[in-house]
Amino acid sequence: AWWLGLDARGMNVVGEIPRGLPEFTLPPLELSLWKELAVGALLISVVGFVESVSVGQTLAAKRRQRIDPDQELIGLGAANLGAGFSGGMPVTGGFSRSVVNFDAGAETPAAGLFTAVGIALATLFLTPAIAYLPVATLAATIIVAVATLIDLPALARTWRYSRSDFGAMLATILLTLFYSVEAGIVAGVALSIGLFLYRTSRPHSAVIGRVPGTEHFRNVLRHHVELCPKVTFLRVDESLYFANARFLEETVMDLVTRQPELQDLVLVCPAVNQVDASALESLEAINERLTDAGVRLHLSDVKGPVMDRLGGTELLANLGGQVFLSAYEAWRALTRPPEAAAGRSESEQRHHGNDREPALCRPTDHHGADIPGGPG
Repeated sequence: AWWLGLDARGMNVVGEIPRGLPEFTLPPLELSLWKELAVGALLISVVGFVESVSVGQTLAAKRRQRIDPDQELIGLGAANLGAGFSGGMPVTGGFSRSVVNFDAGAETPAAGLFTAVGIALATLFLTPAIAYLPVATLAATIIVAVATLIDLPALARTWRYSRSDFGAMLATILLTLFYSVEAGIVAGVALSIGLFLYRTSRPHSAVIGRVPGTEHFRNVLRHHVELCPKVTFLRVDESLYFANARFLEETVMDLVTRQPELQDLVLVCPAVNQVDASALESLEAINERLTDAGVRLHLSDVKGPVMDRLGGTELLANLGGQVFLSAYEAWRALTRPPEAAAGRSESEQRHHGNDREPALCRPTDHHGADIPGGPG
């Protein structure tokens, strides 16, 4: 470019770059300036961290390695403190630069040290030559390096698996290509959080029944199971928090309304990993409303950490029913005819009566109707 004078003939080159290393200075401590930059700085820090972790995980996966996001955050913080005292740009794990470094064969953090030394030498001695470097050369280097990470079949796989996830992916790609990397990342994170909140706000739940002759319980709409008209088992397949607390109340009360003979409702909680304050209030409200309706609320399969937090609450103190170790234990306690349990000794029940089908229960088909010819 210098020999042929291509810059004078219209070629876009890097141009003149100041020579030398920046001086160490104290950033201005003007409060008005800090207020003006606060929102932008917060956005830059979040996007920079997300971008750094994303590219780090992507490249680590290619070598079957893993990264520690906490250590990445510490490293980025230290680097940005240094940049603040030297007039540098905000520091992130840049996607294009990281890929070029990766394709060059970098294996250890020493690669970053050598890069820093190389940049320092170039800043001191090579800026006149860099001025004539065509911008197209830099673009081609980045495109060739990043092209190896493009996974077009992932779009088709995501479309077939989840249309909503495909929408979030497509929005991220389009904003990145036509606007900026920062906008694409922010959109992807925001859409992912929104989709998570939407999905968990309507958690999957299922009325379950006992698989005949076993201790297993399955969805009545998918399996042939036994049901009891006076006892219903409702399995909740999501942690309970503010976004789905109201939905659980509506589900339970709708279930009770459709079963006038119901006496006991068992919430089966094998997938509930946490219950926040809003969900706790909803459970207390459910217990009160069921008690007023003459229905006892029971819990089963409650995990230890969840039970530890519920232990000192009003919910357990005022619970209309009991807390069972498992759904099968609740089944045996709630579905056995009282007269049968009272007329047998403990040993007789253990050897003769406990595993027989209770008289008040019956097999059902997939829609809850009696199976013709099934045992009583």
